[in-house]
Amino acid sequence: MNVHDSEKIVALMEGAGYACCDDIRKADLIIINTCSIREKAAQKVYSQLGRLRQLKREKRGLILAVGGCLAQQWGSKFIEKIPFLDLVFGTHNIHMLPELVTRIEKTKVPVVQIEFQESVKSLNIPALSNRGKISAYITIMQGCNNFCSYCVVPYLRGREESRPFWEIVDEAKTLAYNGIKEVILLGQNVNSYGTSNSNGHGFADLLQEIGKISGIERIRFTTSHPKDLSDKLVYCFSETDKVCEHIHLPVQAGSDRILRMMNRGYTISDYFEKVDNLRSVCPEISITSDIIVGFPGETERDFQATIDMMKKIRFDNVFSFNYSEREGTDAARLGDTVSKIVKHERLQLVQSLQEEHTLEKHKARVGNVEEILVEGVSKNSREDMTGRTRTNKIVNFRGNHRIIGKTVRVRITDAYLHSMRGEPAEEEVTTC
Repeated sequence: MNVHDSEKIVALMEGAGYACCDDIRKADLIIINTCSIREKAAQKVYSQLGRLRQLKREKRGLILAVGGCLAQQWGSKFIEKIPFLDLVFGTHNIHMLPELVTRIEKTKVPVVQIEFQESVKSLNIPALSNRGKISAYITIMQGCNNFCSYCVVPYLRGREESRPFWEIVDEAKTLAYNGIKEVILLGQNVNSYGTSNSNGHGFADLLQEIGKISGIERIRFTTSHPKDLSDKLVYCFSETDKVCEHIHLPVQAGSDRILRMMNRGYTISDYFEKVDNLRSVCPEISITSDIIVGFPGETERDFQATIDMMKKIRFDNVFSFNYSEREGTDAARLGDTVSKIVKHERLQLVQSLQEEHTLEKHKARVGNVEEILVEGVSKNSREDMTGRTRTNKIVNFRGNHRIIGKTVRVRITDAYLHSMRGEPAEEEVTTC
């Protein structure tokens, strides 16, 4: 969501007369949009601010701002820690950014604005992707009501707020009119969309309605909480053609004891059942997940349950992390009881196992013909195009600029860990 929030910030400031600048030394306003989900992300922010200290000294009038979750968490402490900061704004205050910047330009006085609003006004700020892009984000909700014991999101993003149903549909229509072929629906927990402001519509209803829009060829979404994955949503993978065959369904751990301590709201048997349902309805579906290792109190038995779970499900990909204690969460009161060495060892095991499964999944596609939505020139070769399968796998193949934004049929010839390679299966360009 931070990427799309940054797009909204750009749209707001361009409306206020600013223009994006590729050279940071020429900038009059520098905004760092932050994440606080793990300690590593926070440390990167402090390092970046440290590197900007000298530029701030050299350039009179430069305004330096910090927004996002870390700004929401630290508030005025940010100014105390980084005294050359001009602006700290929170997750509910993006819409105020032009006003806040103008105030600083006039008064030269630092501003901290992190108060939660009754409604998140930035949810409906339109932000078109850069010219030539074929995919765009749409925020459908913000906040979370789940309060997983390790997570700061409910405290920093607030309670769930769903955007009005038809407002989202209209935004998707506007994106289609501007040439967007793929929309990615965003929320901390999209499965619970509809608890407010949706006119009685749920998430599956939203997918079906956007699926009717001419010009939109693919629909993706993230993130889904397993406990809120409904049968109606599962059936969208077979009944709504434009919904891509991929779901990111964070499991976090394979031990019921750890899942209870995490306050996840489901057992591992529940999760297995969800996966079985998805694969029964849509056999080709790609399932990715998140896993935390080293949660407080995680024993060897608990960790082995996670390994066993991975071997049973065989995810297409997993984003895995060491547990990172976050101030103010319930888990922080448990203490960080698993040593760094053990965490590191367990993380290596998880990542090595997942690499085997990912490569296995990719090799299974060799020889198949896949529909690839062409995103642009490959980073690996200027002679290659790159795009994604409907199951969200990257494919590189020989092609030319004329097919960017088109859907082409590609036969998979080689499989690698992070991508696949293919060759055009036919000369003509087809669309879904």
